[in-house]
Amino acid sequence: MDFLELCEKRYSCRKYLEKGVEREKIERCLEASRLAPSAVNAQPWSFIVIDDPELKESVAKETFDKVASFNKFSLAAPVLVALVNENPLMTSFLGRFSQGRDYTLMDAGIVASHFCLKATEEGIGTCILGYFNENNVKKILNIPRNKSVSLIIAVGYPADSPRKKNRKPIEKIRKYNI
Repeated sequence: MDFLELCEKRYSCRKYLEKGVEREKIERCLEASRLAPSAVNAQPWSFIVIDDPELKESVAKETFDKVASFNKFSLAAPVLVALVNENPLMTSFLGRFSQGRDYTLMDAGIVASHFCLKATEEGIGTCILGYFNENNVKKILNIPRNKSVSLIIAVGYPADSPRKKNRKPIEKIRKYNI
């Protein structure tokens, strides 16, 4: 499939089959992520793949609470992938300080997109989760205090199909030379 078809096919999957995801496929998604660009080539990320059922359930339970229960579907995903922000290079840190932009978060978005697009190509569904109790996730996964978790990706074989995407028309989002 070409790239636009891949983009059309990728969606936030919230229903998963009770079927594990082969580690070879996860490894190919990680390789696609490894190749992602980053500010000053800092590559300020690492991944924790969580496929042990008990550990996965513990982390999944931190993605929702009584107030916000919309991520409960994460319990059904056979795999969760935590994206850990590593300490950025000094040049990246100086750019963040002088420009007021956190490049590690931009880099996290890029690397997550690479992961999810490759997963789609592999026939795997994904959903990027930004709502979770980071302190508890860090404790469960033994992540040091000086690092952060930018997002968690739910991963599994889809039990549904993507709906037609409802996107703004190109005319509403495109301008040239203004």
